[in-house]
Amino acid sequence: MYLRPLIAAAAAAACFCAVAKDGNATADEATTMVKKGIAFIKSNGKDKGYAEISNKAGQFTDRDLYLVVYGLDGTVRAHGANEKMIGKNLIELKDVDGKPFVKERVELAQSKGTFWQDYKFTNPVSKKIEPKSMYCERLEDSAVCGGIYK
Repeated sequence: MYLRPLIAAAAAAACFCAVAKDGNATADEATTMVKKGIAFIKSNGKDKGYAEISNKAGQFTDRDLYLVVYGLDGTVRAHGANEKMIGKNLIELKDVDGKPFVKERVELAQSKGTFWQDYKFTNPVSKKIEPKSMYCERLEDSAVCGGIYK
C-alpha cells in the first residue's frame, strides 16, 4: 500500500527531470560547464581541451549549451557549435542590433575576468536569433564561455 505513492512520486520525479533536460540550459548549468571546461583544459592541456570543447558529441555540448574559447585578441580557439569558426578572428563581429559582442567580451575578460554578457545570437536548437546571456571566465590569455538562451 505504501509503496504505490512512493513509486508514483519517483516516476513523476524521473519524468520531470527528463522534461526539464529537454528545455533550454540554465544559468547554473552554463556556469558549471564553463568551470568544468576550464578544469579540463588545465588538466589535459590546451590542444586536448580545445578539441574536446569543439567536439559536438563531446562532454561540453548539452542541448543549446556549448562552450566557446576566445583568445584575448578575439580569435576563436574552440567552438562547440560551429567548428568552422575555429581560427577566425571575430573581434569585429556584431549581433543583429549592432553590438560588437566579441570585442566587448574580450574587454570584459581583460578587465573583470569573470562576467555575464547579454547579446543576441542564433540558437543552435531553434535556428532562430534569440536573446542570449554568456557566462565567461578568463583563463590565462583566453576567455572560456558558455551561454544560455532566454
